[in-house]
Amino acid sequence: MSESAMHHPMTPQSVEEPIEGLPAGWGEGLGAKITFAIALAFSAFQLITAAYAILPSQVIRAMHVAFLLLLGFGLLAQLRAKTTAGKSWFWFLGLLGFATGLYNWVEYAPLLQRTGFLNTTDIVVGVVLIAVVFEGARQLMGLPLTIMCGVFLAYCFFGQYAPGALQTRGYFFDQIIDYFAYGTEGIYGTPVYVSAAYIFIFVVFAAFLERAGMIALFNDVALGLVGSWRGGPAQVCVLSSALMGTISGSGVANVVASGQFTIPLMKRFGFKPAFAGGVEATSSMGGQIMPPVMGAVAFIMAETLNIPYAEVVKAAIIPAVLYFGACFWQVHLEAGKAGLRGMSESELPSAWGAIKQHWPLVLPLAALVYLLFAGYTPIFAGTMGLALTIVLILSTPIAASIGPVAFRIVFWLAVGIASASFFEFGVTLLVGLLAMLIVACLLFKGGRETLMICVDSLAEGAKNALPVGIACAIVGIVIGTLTLTGIASTLIGTIIEIGRDNLFISLVLTMITCLILGMGIPTIPNYIITSSLAGPALLELGVPLIVSHMFVFYFGIMADLTPPVALAAFAAAPMAKVSGQKIGWEATKLAIAGYVVPFMAVYTPALMLQDPGPLSAYVGYWGEVVYVFFKACAGIVLWGAAVVGFLFARLAVWERALAFLAGVLLVMALPWTDEIGWVITALWIGWHWWRNRNAPTAPALT
Repeated sequence: MSESAMHHPMTPQSVEEPIEGLPAGWGEGLGAKITFAIALAFSAFQLITAAYAILPSQVIRAMHVAFLLLLGFGLLAQLRAKTTAGKSWFWFLGLLGFATGLYNWVEYAPLLQRTGFLNTTDIVVGVVLIAVVFEGARQLMGLPLTIMCGVFLAYCFFGQYAPGALQTRGYFFDQIIDYFAYGTEGIYGTPVYVSAAYIFIFVVFAAFLERAGMIALFNDVALGLVGSWRGGPAQVCVLSSALMGTISGSGVANVVASGQFTIPLMKRFGFKPAFAGGVEATSSMGGQIMPPVMGAVAFIMAETLNIPYAEVVKAAIIPAVLYFGACFWQVHLEAGKAGLRGMSESELPSAWGAIKQHWPLVLPLAALVYLLFAGYTPIFAGTMGLALTIVLILSTPIAASIGPVAFRIVFWLAVGIASASFFEFGVTLLVGLLAMLIVACLLFKGGRETLMICVDSLAEGAKNALPVGIACAIVGIVIGTLTLTGIASTLIGTIIEIGRDNLFISLVLTMITCLILGMGIPTIPNYIITSSLAGPALLELGVPLIVSHMFVFYFGIMADLTPPVALAAFAAAPMAKVSGQKIGWEATKLAIAGYVVPFMAVYTPALMLQDPGPLSAYVGYWGEVVYVFFKACAGIVLWGAAVVGFLFARLAVWERALAFLAGVLLVMALPWTDEIGWVITALWIGWHWWRNRNAPTAPALT
């Protein structure tokens, strides 16, 4: 039985996940209780405003940023400040930030009337908000993102002195403050709206599922399904990370959460430390492109493009399969090259047994998927998924206290029917059910402990939302600058001019921009900035809009795997006990599909289930989809063999080069490249098999 399977499904994790920019925990003393209470209040505010539209959107955005600043600086005071003066300073900044949100709430109607004509108090509050957001981002997200956003803000003030096409007409001080601190194009822009409306709900949802034992379930299912395959421990890592991607969009957090279990397991079974870390980093980052929930960027993309979230999921399905398929394939080859076999089936848990034991945990996730694809909004789907998870957790100790099995079945049926009734009677019925379950938990054995798990999950969810929320707030400065100054049009025009002569060069430049930006900033601001520039330009060049945005999204993720600054690789380094740079190079090889598939999708959008290409005239749309998918799989097989240097046996240098060339020809989508690629592939595989048909297999190691 796996170690993860020994934990009770309702037992909190014994090892807390470190949050980006902050140590784990809440600190000590009164301050810890205060920050914990702030986190609870933050979650309560977000859940109430999500369930009931009782406040204007602008007020919700302002209070979302206010809570982020208060909680963020409060945690900095508790976890990072060493002196009383330092703690006091952080708390002062947190209270200042929270006050700006309250000001927007109290002055909401008057501020609407004063748009464009701010008074002195408005300007002071606006300046404070911008300054505190910058300091919060510097403390929690690091200098690169803060400096880049600072450069954009400075451009608004001094752009009139810039040379040539970069010169602006100049803007008044109060005009800039009004735009960034009170409008819907600055700090309170689309990213913060998405963070408040969607992302926060899903982060809390993931926190509840993790506390309920979903990680243990995923690990056991992965162990049972693929643990006995060649290179079993690494295959388990890939599958469990793919499953985790269904509930958590944070790649770096996934590395830390699952890497503690998978990396030592891979090393123990003979994988090199750098390769083990690379497998964990690559598969964890892939969680952001893994439907149905994906990462936070997917919600921002749906909102930006004004399309249903299901459309984003549809575009991501085939690329996600290819991405994780490439990971599985290279692990298989690497294990064959090293002579490693799978784990003994006697020491593996039963995947079906794990599902039978913990099947209720799957129900909220299944409900979430249904609601997302049934046309409900992500905020409704996420809120209902979270509510159903809480119902499940609270019902467990009550059901355990019911003796006869028949009565227990009746209880669960009643809870299920009451939960499903929200379709007919709305969210109020579900809230009433939750209230009754909370009261019942106070009376039954184990109920109080279960309530504390729920309270802890609410607080942890708020804490987990900090990095994403702060990044969304400060990146509004960049979006505001692009729209206020019109510089976006200039840059877009440049990209179009280049792409008019050579689309491939435009794509490569966009890719390089994403990778360079990703060296210092997270995926969300990376996507927002580059999509604002490259998206419209690529659309002008004939690339479907969602494909261009997915192109940018993919390379924002790849930036966290690409040396020299590969955040996911460095997150895996302490557990692998090897250099983050070495892990980064291994991850880059493993994630080859992530680098190639976006280019393929631009030239053949059917790979993302978008516009049909010329081939569809001969074989139909779905025939084209199947062919392009099969061709991409062949490319992955060839490149995997070329990178690892193994197929049925070790490959000579010229064989690796030929495999790489065949893969390139298959994905180029030029006249005759497919035909030549298929011929070379068939000859290469046939030759390699013939040459090694009688060769002894590598000795199996455990």
